[in-house]
Order: sequence, then structure tokens, then C-alpha cells
Amino acid sequence: MTSTVIVIPARYASTRLPGKPLLDVIGKPMIQHVVERANEVVGVSAVIVATDDERVFNAVQAFGGTAMMTSANHQSGTDRLVEVMHQYPADIYLNLQGDEPLVRPSDLSALVDSMQATDVQVGTLCHRIDAHEATNPNCVKVVVNNKHDALYFSRSPIPYPREASTATYLKHVGVYAYKKDILASYSQLKRPMLEISESLEQLRLLDAGIQIKVIEVEPTGPGVDTQADLDQVRAILAGEALLAQPTESELLAKIKLVITDVDGVLTDGGIYYDETGECIKRFHVRDGLGIKMLEESGVRVAVLSGRDSATLRKRVADLGITIFSFGVKDKSSACKAMMLEANVTAEQTACIGDDSIDLPAFEACGLAYAVADAAEYVQKKAYKTLKLAGGQGAFRELSDAILTAQGKSEILGSAQGFSSVMDRMAQ
Repeated sequence: MTSTVIVIPARYASTRLPGKPLLDVIGKPMIQHVVERANEVVGVSAVIVATDDERVFNAVQAFGGTAMMTSANHQSGTDRLVEVMHQYPADIYLNLQGDEPLVRPSDLSALVDSMQATDVQVGTLCHRIDAHEATNPNCVKVVVNNKHDALYFSRSPIPYPREASTATYLKHVGVYAYKKDILASYSQLKRPMLEISESLEQLRLLDAGIQIKVIEVEPTGPGVDTQADLDQVRAILAGEALLAQPTESELLAKIKLVITDVDGVLTDGGIYYDETGECIKRFHVRDGLGIKMLEESGVRVAVLSGRDSATLRKRVADLGITIFSFGVKDKSSACKAMMLEANVTAEQTACIGDDSIDLPAFEACGLAYAVADAAEYVQKKAYKTLKLAGGQGAFRELSDAILTAQGKSEILGSAQGFSSVMDRMAQ
């Protein structure tokens, strides 16, 4: 008979939620909820919490669970799993994260059942998500072939939505099942460039040619990475209504101020010089019209730039923008000053940028957007990456989204709607 052990790696240290395994969730430490759900999986011979902290070890022992002290030097949960394997022999090992108190025992059972097939060496779970969630780099996506074997995992939206209506996104649920031989050889596998780049250890297996079977399940409750996740899990387990995250449209409906960078956002980033110095920049007329439509619809637009030039000042004057700051080094403080001038809150403010100098602004504003050609590390810090590049209509893309969310799409799509504000327009 095939034997299965569930291992739950649980580290006390957590950058965002220190002591995470022991945080109270309706009267129990979070790790206890995970252990209790793991114990409901039929046919499992043992459930082991693997930790490097005595506080977690003692808490598990106190509620009647089984814990094992493991090395503090492991680079991943899988390495910790290998250490447990030497003390608890089995045919299949299931790696379940200690921050998944809403995991469904039926999903774990389906994963274990799939591992009974002799040709399946590694298995994991996924579920479908919408296009917006797919843009979140903290949400790991997976693409599969027609046999439901993993082709690739990524923090980027995969597949690329060239035809958005046809794209299907699968979120990877970080639960793994391993045959013992694969697990025994895991530590001998080299870390490939892809794993290092994406910071996803499962790519080590794919790089080594090891097949990963992906089982699709119904959407799951959230794991706990942030305080907001913890609040949501507590509400769900207490029988309260799910604390739904606001949609992008709901967030944009609140926007009263848009703060935009210039070079790389309103322009294509090109800077032209003649014998008198910088004199020419390439702006896009659709961005200018988007600015005016927002202003005429009651949404203020502010311009924030790390540079200053006569060309920039002329463009801002042409557009009638009255909130601006040039030659700025501290964009966070500048954004807060602009919010004060416009009499709005951070929640009512969106910003758009393209490079590292814009990251302080991203943190100061409620919503941050990156243009399509922004640096990858900037895109990861943004709420969303726009489809258009800087100087190619990216600001207009955001402007249109705001007007649509605020019920003013007639300005965009009808002659009558546009004529109601066109007399005051400048491009």
C-alpha cells in the first residue's frame, strides 16, 4: 500500500507578518488550522510540522500535533521537506504551506490520488483567475499542455494576452506532492537562471526535465501573506461575508487626482538638443486630450518631473495644468504636497510612471500605473501595467479607464458627449 506523509514547513520569521504561524485565527494559532485540515485527508500516515523555531515547535506540541525541529539554514521549504524525509519514510510526500488555513482537504486528496499513477513524479494545484489578478507579480501563474502537465510558471501574466478575450489564466496554488525518489534527488539539482530570475523553486524541476502534473481545482480562499489576507481569513472562518477586494473599476471611480511623470510617460523618453540646449520633446496629442477630458470632468491632473525645461513648461501651460512641480528629487513629498493642493486623499489619487525615480510616488499614491515599456522592476511595484508605452497614448489609456469607471464614457464614444466639453479642449 502506498504511504503518504504531509509536511508543513512553518518559519516563525516573516518580513510582512512576524510570527505568522502563531497568529490567532478565531481562537487558534494559524498553524493549527492547517494541521487540522491536513489530518482530514484520507490515507495519510502522518502530518508533520517542520520548523526551525522552538516557539512554533512548542505550540504544535501543545495542541496535539507532531512537530520536528529542522535546520535554520534551508533555502526553501522543499529543502526542509528533504530533511523530514530521512526521519519519516514514505512513498509520497505532500508539501503544504503553514499559511494556508483555508486549504480544502478534498483538494489535497485529489492531489494524492493523482500521485498514485506510476508516471506522475510531482504534482501541484491551480485554479482559474481573471485578467486583472494575473497582472499581480505576487500571484504565480502556470501554463499547461493538453495533458495538464506544467509548461512554465511565472510571476508575469502568461500566456501573453495578445487576444485578450481568448486568454485563460491559471493561478498556481503552492501545494506540492513528490514521489520519494524525486525528493531525494532534489538537493542535487542545480539552481537554473530561470529559478533565480523568477524566484520560483519549481522551475528547478522543469529545468531538469522533471514533469509536474497540475490538477485544476475550484478557486481557493487566500493564503496569508499580508495583514489584509489575515483579516480576510479571519472573517471567512468566523462565518462573516467574504471581504471582497475592490475591482479596478471601483478603485478608479474614486480617483480625483492623477499625477503623471513626463519623460517616458507623456513623452517617449527622447530628449533633443541644439546649440541652445534642450529644446524639443515628443508629446502625444491623445495624451493631451485625455488630460483635458479628465480636467473638464472634475478629475485634476498634476505634472511631476525630475527635470525642468522651457519645453516642458510650455506644454503644461498649453494644457492649462495648474498643479505641477519640476526638478523634483523627492517625488513622495511632492505627491503629498499635490494631494494637499488638490484637497484629495491618497486613496483618491492615481499616479503613472516609468522608472526608478517614480517608485516613491507609487508608494505615496493609492493607485500606481506603469507604462508598457517601463522597467520590469517598476512594473512589479505598480498596481497595473498599461498596454501602451510612454509617449504612445499610455496616459490616454488611463484617462479613458477613469472616465469609463466614473460613468462618463459618453465623452469618449459619442459626438454629442464629446461636444459637451470640446469647446474647452486643447491637445
